[in-house]
Amino acid sequence: MRRIDQIEPFRVMQLLERAKELEAEGKKIIHMEIGEPDFPTPASVIEAAKVALDSGDNFYTPSTGSPVLQKALSEWYQEEYGLSVAPERILITPGTSGAFSLIYAALLEAGESVLLSDPGYPCQRNFIRLTGAEPLNIPVGPETRYHLSAELIEKHWQEGTRAAVVINPSNPTGTLIEDGELKAVAESCRRLGGYLISDEIYHGLTYGAKARCALEFDENTIIVNGFSKRWAMTGWRIGWVIVPDELIDGCRRVMQNIFIAAPTLSQYAATAALQNSDDIEAMRLAYGKRRSYLLQELPKLGFNIVIEPQGAFYIYADVSSITDDSRAFCWQMLEEAGVAITPGEDFGSYKSTQHLRFSYATSMDDIREGIARIRQFLSL
Repeated sequence: MRRIDQIEPFRVMQLLERAKELEAEGKKIIHMEIGEPDFPTPASVIEAAKVALDSGDNFYTPSTGSPVLQKALSEWYQEEYGLSVAPERILITPGTSGAFSLIYAALLEAGESVLLSDPGYPCQRNFIRLTGAEPLNIPVGPETRYHLSAELIEKHWQEGTRAAVVINPSNPTGTLIEDGELKAVAESCRRLGGYLISDEIYHGLTYGAKARCALEFDENTIIVNGFSKRWAMTGWRIGWVIVPDELIDGCRRVMQNIFIAAPTLSQYAATAALQNSDDIEAMRLAYGKRRSYLLQELPKLGFNIVIEPQGAFYIYADVSSITDDSRAFCWQMLEEAGVAITPGEDFGSYKSTQHLRFSYATSMDDIREGIARIRQFLSL
């Protein structure tokens, strides 16, 4: 099979496209499918980009990123986590998708493998396949809070395995990995001769707990993060990856060839974003209220939330008491009730037909209306 034929569609985007078609026909759609903040980018961030644009400084930065932004991120890690990270280890990328594409291009050879959780972020599988390597999807459930554990990594690690990926907080489940388990996972990857890759894009969006940076447990961990979620900057396409010293040169050469550099204006905006705390906290508090409402209302409608999510803006629900086909259920819900929800099949194959994901990255008014529509759809 040709490599491109192994690339799966991002099904939530197909659902979104159909939702947009229905909206173009004049129908009101409640969007609880897409993981995109409904908040505007903070005004101070936009102003910083305007100033940079007016100054005419829109030329390439170094391939690894603006030294100003690298230094700002280094200082941010010290303030946020108490970690000392050399600026040159922080590589600025076009979003976290660019970061993962970079890491896998630098790290993997055809025939090698990476351990992923199932369910997990769907694009990971395709990033890996594009290198000719193989994603090894490991079923996870409530017993490990839907995360890879050290035990699972030890069990499934193969001769050609180069890394294991942890998404913390998780997409699609919103669950946090326990600190002790994260430490054990990092130690297992190191002992087995590979890397832990920690996707921390939802750090800062937690409720009642704080996510720990995996660098606290192993300085060779590869950290991926970005500005899309916490800072509401999806369209700016700006992220970063922290790599060990031995990967910097290889990553630089890849970046020079496939990126040239991340968008310059977005790097100015990102530097300003790191100084903004008030708007970010206001968004987090709003998400928290939406989360609480859904955790209260969804079980009344028959959606079983086995583990309460502590982060991101997702709720992963067992829908087996309502249907045995979550895909058909989600599409029917969209067409008949005008509520868009993501089916479990987007995140893997393990028990996918009995799960779906709600996103609360939408207004409280829409969430309330969505619940009312679902209740009517289910004739409750």
